Amino acid sequence: MTRVPNLPNPSNLRLGGLTLLALALLLAWDATGGDLALARLAGTPMGFPWRDNAFLVHVMHEGAKNLSWLFVIALFAGIRWPLGILRRLPARARAQLAFTVLLSVIAISLLKHASHTSCPWDLKEFGGVASHVSHWAWKVYDGGSGGCFPAGHASAAFAYAGGYFVLRRVSPRAAILWLCASLAAGLLLGLSQQLRGAHYMSHTLWTGWICWVVGFAIDLAAAPRASRLPAAETTVLHAGP
Repeated sequence: MTRVPNLPNPSNLRLGGLTLLALALLLAWDATGGDLALARLAGTPMGFPWRDNAFLVHVMHEGAKNLSWLFVIALFAGIRWPLGILRRLPARARAQLAFTVLLSVIAISLLKHASHTSCPWDLKEFGGVASHVSHWAWKVYDGGSGGCFPAGHASAAFAYAGGYFVLRRVSPRAAILWLCASLAAGLLLGLSQQLRGAHYMSHTLWTGWICWVVGFAIDLAAAPRASRLPAAETTVLHAGP
């Protein structure tokens, strides 16, 4: 058995390119200033009429958050007692899936804690006290409560996006369905919060991108560092013309 160096995974190279493309599109969205334009569709000088809507507060916010934590608990329980497609994954992959979700949520929480950006409902334009300041102005206070970037609530769904990297090893179709469900749910949660004035569109989009990158990074770190080939195969690989 001879150790051979890992070659870049073509699939990972393609995904890396798509990740960079998504980053460029996000930066372009930030540059357009479209956040305020969308916020004005839901907000008024008196505030956001949907802020205290019972369905958005109790179902889309509190209910969705609690459901997400139940799924997290189920994933960690699935490391020891797997069900469904988790049975097709080795224990290490099941652990990677569970920790990817948890670490994605933690990453978003840490960024929110460090951010001085306030929510739309804090802006003077919508009856608050804050001024609009770019979320990239890390050391600039806008006069509000801060801690609103990126979108923590959307991470309740986007955090699961990294499961794509684990599931693709056993079922590419299941991996795609898992990813699509995570992204659709994250966008839905983000839009519900935007209606309430809790976040800008960019907050939601950046949360999705960050959760994806966390999952991608964990998968790259968890991948085998090298592979072994039988001596006969190695001879073929190194044989001259």
